[in-house]
Amino acid sequence: MTDPIRIVVAGGGTAGWMAAATFARFLEVGFEIDLVESEEIGAVGVGEATIPQIRLFNDALGLDEDAFLRATQGTYKLGIEFVDWLRPGHRYMHAFGDVGRDVGLLPFHQYWLRARGLGAAGELTAYSLNNQAALAERMQRGPAKTARLLPDMPSAFHFDAALYARHLRRYSEARGVNRVEGKIVRVEQDTTGDVSRLVLEDGTALGADLYIDCTGFHGLLIEQTLKTGYDDWSHWLPCDRAIAVPSARGGALTPYTRATAKAAGWQWRIPLQHRTGNGIVYSSAHLSEDEATATLLAGLDEEAIAEPRPIPFRTGKRRKMWNRNVVAIGLAAGFMEPLESTSIHLIQSAISRLMKFLPARSIAEADRAEFNRQSDFEYERVRDLIILHYHANDRSEPFWRVCREMELPETLAAKIALWRGNGHITREHEELFTEVGWLQVLVGQGVMPAGHHPLADAVSAADLAEFMDTIDKLNAREVAQMPSHADFIAGHCAAPLPVAA
Repeated sequence: MTDPIRIVVAGGGTAGWMAAATFARFLEVGFEIDLVESEEIGAVGVGEATIPQIRLFNDALGLDEDAFLRATQGTYKLGIEFVDWLRPGHRYMHAFGDVGRDVGLLPFHQYWLRARGLGAAGELTAYSLNNQAALAERMQRGPAKTARLLPDMPSAFHFDAALYARHLRRYSEARGVNRVEGKIVRVEQDTTGDVSRLVLEDGTALGADLYIDCTGFHGLLIEQTLKTGYDDWSHWLPCDRAIAVPSARGGALTPYTRATAKAAGWQWRIPLQHRTGNGIVYSSAHLSEDEATATLLAGLDEEAIAEPRPIPFRTGKRRKMWNRNVVAIGLAAGFMEPLESTSIHLIQSAISRLMKFLPARSIAEADRAEFNRQSDFEYERVRDLIILHYHANDRSEPFWRVCREMELPETLAAKIALWRGNGHITREHEELFTEVGWLQVLVGQGVMPAGHHPLADAVSAADLAEFMDTIDKLNAREVAQMPSHADFIAGHCAAPLPVAA
């Protein structure tokens, strides 16, 4: 009988238990899975906002949505509201789902650009069902109720990342994953340079064919042992610190994340059932930790219920996320500030990519290279959208002037130039953000094209105005019959309050 292929996941938290749960679900025969973590080592755990792809992950595991939300104190998310990014007093929503309705060969936004020029269109956000529902604080699941013309309303979640990891731990252990408690004190390599064993503080040694590094920023295997190297993107994204603090549950249970620009960074607000997650991301070259903490606390909607926790970081990625027999996932692979809620998605996509290229006992260099190429592409395109938020601004503070005047990556500069011409947006290969996602951020950040596609001129001004008005009214009618987000949570997935509350 052939010995099973052994996989060791180094580190728990969201990344470690998402990986372990996937292995438990799909590698039932021929594999043995160990996960080693120490209760002494805390997880960063600030990634509580997600994007709709998280549904694919949960569905693949067979998780019941309502049970998952109860277990994680979760709420729904229809998009992200950006406040004061273009200038103080300005706001817009990067909502999930479609904006308007494409007609013929053209995407909706080409007709909107022409209608806007004629004075026959409102703000772009008026034509997004998710945007209207989010601002009205309403929620529903499934197909539209009032008109077949309307698309589904895609959603993601806000949840407590620590509770999510705990939920996945229960799932994984019930399916055979062996959790080992202990702190890794030594990583041993064989004569080829591959990792051969992880040695724990109590002397236990764990060997494997493949190691998954989920040890956070430290990158114990991928960096401290294999010296993989790191691509630093701080010249494009100068924020290098975050401070996180939970606040009491109160006020509106908004079905969206809020990101509010500040003098030298931005502040997040993520509403959960039992508390609100808050934090500030800032540049230490422009703001001290005391100033950042004061800004964060002054911007809370509810009273803080814990001490603010500082988190230093360096935006960028490992030069190889798969090096030798080690695959880095989560913060060990790289860090992208949570402006577009991509942290958990990047964990999810790395796991999915690894499953596609999962090796047997020997690792093919071509598989490793393709995994790294796809990972690099994904990180770079996510990076570009985040840079766009910073670069396209009319704010006066020194930090924002630096961002406005920076030299852009060629990939982002080309995308902006294509848009500025006649409103064209292209999505390459498996780029994470859709054309509609880029559209909302470009328009929201005040980047407008000089013209529009000539085919949009084939529609009469009267028909164009009626088309715009119909979409707006259909969205409003659909939203009007939805229950409030708070009532929807209460009726489907209300969680008991924690004992400490």
